[in-house]
Amino acid sequence: MMQPDTEGVLTVTQLNRRVADLLSGHFSRIWVRGEVSNFTQAASGHWYFSVKDDGAAVRAVMFRGRAQAVGFVPKPGEKFEFRVSVTLYEPRGDYQVQVESLRRVGRGDLHEAFLALKEKLNAEGLFDPARKRTVKPLPQAIGVVTSLAAAALRDVLSALARRAPHVSVIIYPAPVQGLEAAGRLNQALQQAIQRNEVDTLLLVRGGGSLEDLWSFNDEELARGIAASPIPVISGVGHETDFTIADFVADVRAPTPTAAAELCCRSRQSCASSVDAALATLTAQQRRQLERCALRLDRATAMLVSPQQRLRQQAERLQALRQRLARSVLRPQEGRAARLAMLSTRLAYAKPQPAGLRNDVNAPVQRLTAALDRGLERRRQRLEASVQTLQALSPHNILDRGYAIVRNGNGNVVRNALDLKVGESLSIELGRGSVLADVTRAHGLL
Repeated sequence: MMQPDTEGVLTVTQLNRRVADLLSGHFSRIWVRGEVSNFTQAASGHWYFSVKDDGAAVRAVMFRGRAQAVGFVPKPGEKFEFRVSVTLYEPRGDYQVQVESLRRVGRGDLHEAFLALKEKLNAEGLFDPARKRTVKPLPQAIGVVTSLAAAALRDVLSALARRAPHVSVIIYPAPVQGLEAAGRLNQALQQAIQRNEVDTLLLVRGGGSLEDLWSFNDEELARGIAASPIPVISGVGHETDFTIADFVADVRAPTPTAAAELCCRSRQSCASSVDAALATLTAQQRRQLERCALRLDRATAMLVSPQQRLRQQAERLQALRQRLARSVLRPQEGRAARLAMLSTRLAYAKPQPAGLRNDVNAPVQRLTAALDRGLERRRQRLEASVQTLQALSPHNILDRGYAIVRNGNGNVVRNALDLKVGESLSIELGRGSVLADVTRAHGLL
């Protein structure tokens, strides 16, 4: 501190220095409430303005580093609460305040109201994960509750058009900011519930201050979301913004675009699932055909070859001939009378070679004919079995103009009454497959 001269008189500089020390020592980091006026943003980034009320005004400065952290530019006439340090501009002797931070008037009250409502609804179980509904991964229609002029709506529509263009989108317009916004949002939500035309509801809006998002902290709206039979996904503000609607919704998305991505599977993901199912079906069909071919080979191996059967019959005939020859040439020793009698009987019973040859050849011919007929019948049965297998092949059936129709779950559709309008179908043809949507269904009960 500068010392006074020998007569105890202070210079102006010394006086202002002492006053500055007193001000900074007694008024450091205090809160001041007032209205912005005479606002100027210098090229350096510093803010110069006055803080006033009905009875007085004081000059204020907010340097660039702290001003950039505010996130918005104050407007003349707006009321704020300023965290300041009181200083003196020594060259002119004017005192001013250096603003470190600012908040809108009533922000503290709003935050307290937010915490009180959050605690109340949490105690009632509205935030309990057990009561929240599961979002359908493949919805037929999605509802969006937001303002028609909101940038969030454009973000949601763009994301859905890119990920799932086959899903219908129904908009339930309502303002997302203002005194009547909370009631209008709840009315749009109830309208969507009554019409019951969507599988999932998106409640979205872009970022903003606590005051801008306050409509989504309404108790009536929160209870309407909790009671909704339709799953609700909230995408309010940015990732760091939290509202009561976020806590009570079935799913909380950090942004509106993220809400659109969470409400349904992408078309690419669905196509990949269909391709995987088709690959599995093709592999199963190939294994079934391989098993049938193996059974056919085993059945063929069990058939006796005609040549083998003829050879067996020829061997048996040769054995009979040998037995016959042995019986004819068997030595006849013993009684002479018996020999004479046998000789006489043999003379009468001597076989005629020509007649015996005919007697032997006739059975052989009949046997050969019977074997040929049996072989022909078995060949015909084999050809019929092969034709039957070919006729039952799924690919042959599809080549005749038939098709296999499956729903979105991959199940085969057998009755048109099981389909719903707008449902996606996969149709497998004899060559290739197509995707189609149901526009009208007729069938027999």
